[in-house]
Amino acid sequence: MFARTYGATTLGVDGLIIDVEVDSAAGLPGFNIVGLPDTSVKESRERVRTAIRNSGIRLRQENVTINLAPAAIRKDGSGLDLPIAIGLLAAYGVIPQSLLEKSLFVAELSLEGECRGVHGILPMAMQARERGLTELFVARENANEALLVDGIQVYAVDNLLQLVQFANGQEAMDPAKAEVIAAEPETIVDDFADVQGQYQAKRALEIAAAGGHNVLMVGVPGAGKTMLAKRVSTILPKLSKEEALEVTKIYSIAGLLPKNSGLLTKRPFRSPHHTASMTAMVGGGSVPRPGEVTLAHHGVLFLDELPEFSKKTLEVLREPIDIGWRYTQLSKPPHKESRLTFEAAFSFT
Repeated sequence: MFARTYGATTLGVDGLIIDVEVDSAAGLPGFNIVGLPDTSVKESRERVRTAIRNSGIRLRQENVTINLAPAAIRKDGSGLDLPIAIGLLAAYGVIPQSLLEKSLFVAELSLEGECRGVHGILPMAMQARERGLTELFVARENANEALLVDGIQVYAVDNLLQLVQFANGQEAMDPAKAEVIAAEPETIVDDFADVQGQYQAKRALEIAAAGGHNVLMVGVPGAGKTMLAKRVSTILPKLSKEEALEVTKIYSIAGLLPKNSGLLTKRPFRSPHHTASMTAMVGGGSVPRPGEVTLAHHGVLFLDELPEFSKKTLEVLREPIDIGWRYTQLSKPPHKESRLTFEAAFSFT
């Protein structure tokens, strides 16, 4: 019997909807996953089978083939555990396929069938809305993040058995509601107002912050370059809703989003060590991940002790700085690009 459900993973800084196609047929028992799965996805075979068994569901031994489409893109992440399990149960007739038509499932499964959170839920939810899916089933710890996207119903799932019973009408499950998190008083450790004197330098930074320009600070040790640079983010305006969504999406994919947090409202300030590699600076890798330039989006990237950075690392920054500068000159949107503050050699973008 054939069944199709929808899962998701991340590709760069965006979500990617995955069609999980499951076919169960008579023959020698087997469980094969195709469609360029990485190691974590291949291992879901053992997690899914054990989670189903420990949830009290017994399946007959058949030859199972699971295809992850589009097959040309490499899939990574344990968030495909839940859609694989749901697709398998639908193929066996345990749950009706009507639940799968407009639903997205994203969660890791424990061996007991508990649902665990994964990174990158926000861009996945945004992609699901664009795809026309109306329901999103995630682990409870990811519910607040998924609720940041309007126009899609979010369900917080505790375990696989609960979801099976809901699909069969045996248990009610209400859509999740955003938890009210008490706002912590905003504390500024490095305040721009603390700087005494340095009138010319402060004026230059104020102009750069207002116009989104790069800044190069050169001077003798102890002149206050680092002190000033660390306080630039305190004079930048608050993030708009659109900017906050972009920053939160990036930090969600990078796994740097605080637990049960909502939108990030503070502009990022990134200060990588001078030993940072090219990949760490601009992102990439076999599985693309955001680098420091991306993590500083709509905020400040500060390279302290610039001459200590390797030449190759500095060379890869030429293009993002040039593109950011030209974009700013053409459209003049304040704070549209990440700002780079480089001590002794470059500055904002």
